[in-house]
Amino acid sequence: MTISMELVKKVREATGAGVNDVKKALDEALGNEQKAVEILRKQGLKLAAKKAERSIKEGVIVLKKGDKRIAVVELNCETDFVARNQDFLNSAAEFAQKLLESGQEAFAFWAREKIQRELIVKIGENIQLGKYEIIEGEVLGSYLHANNKIATVVELSDGSEESAKEVAMQVAAMSPKYLKPEDVPQEVIDKEKEIYRAQLLAEGKPEAMLEKIMEGKLQKFYGEVCLLKQSYIKDDKMSVEKFLGNAKIIRFVRYSL
Repeated sequence: MTISMELVKKVREATGAGVNDVKKALDEALGNEQKAVEILRKQGLKLAAKKAERSIKEGVIVLKKGDKRIAVVELNCETDFVARNQDFLNSAAEFAQKLLESGQEAFAFWAREKIQRELIVKIGENIQLGKYEIIEGEVLGSYLHANNKIATVVELSDGSEESAKEVAMQVAAMSPKYLKPEDVPQEVIDKEKEIYRAQLLAEGKPEAMLEKIMEGKLQKFYGEVCLLKQSYIKDDKMSVEKFLGNAKIIRFVRYSL
C-alpha cells in the first residue's frame, strides 16, 4: 500500500523514530497511525533492552530555576556527539523542567518511561538518568559550565542571589571538598600531618620545629580544600569568607561528569 509522507511525518513527530522505521511500522499497521505508533513504542523497549549494556561515558547536566528552588538533572549517553546534539540537550532541559514541576518521586517514574519508550529509539544510544535533585532555599545561586558537564548550587543564609552565584562559580572552578576546617574529618587531618612529618624529616628539619611548620602546612591545606578559606577567584587578596561578609553558606553542591 502507498504511505503518504504526511502520515510518515506525523508518526515521526509522535515517536522520534527514523523514516525507514516509521515506514516499516506503517506498512505493518496497514497505514493505521495509532497502531504504527504502538509498534514503534514496543520496538523502542526492545531497542532499550539491547542497548542497556552499552557503556555510558558522556552526558550533560542541566539546571532549571524556580521560586526558591533549583532542579538539577544529569542525563547520560554513550558519545560526546550525542551529548552535544540539540535534541538531546532539549530533552535534558525538558527533564529538569519536569522535575521542578512534579517533584522527585513522580519525576523518576516519568523520566525512566520517557527514556525507555522515546529517547533511546529517537537518539539511538543507551540513555540513562543519572543524579537528580531539587534544592530549596531562601537565597540560591547556581552556575553551569559551558560544556554542560559541571554544575554547582550554593545556598546562603542571606545576602543576594548574585553573591550566591559568585560563590557557585568558585565551587565550579576550585572544587572544594569541605565548607570550613571544622568539617574536615580527623583522619584526613592526621594523614596530612603524617605526610608532612615524613617530608620534613626527609628534609632534615629539626624535631623541635616540626609542629610549627606542620601547622602552617595545615592552614595552607585548609585554604585549598575548604571553601570559606579559599582565595576568592576574582580577587586572590581576599578569602571567600571575607567576600561574603555577614552572609553564611548553608550548603554547596557540585556535580560533574
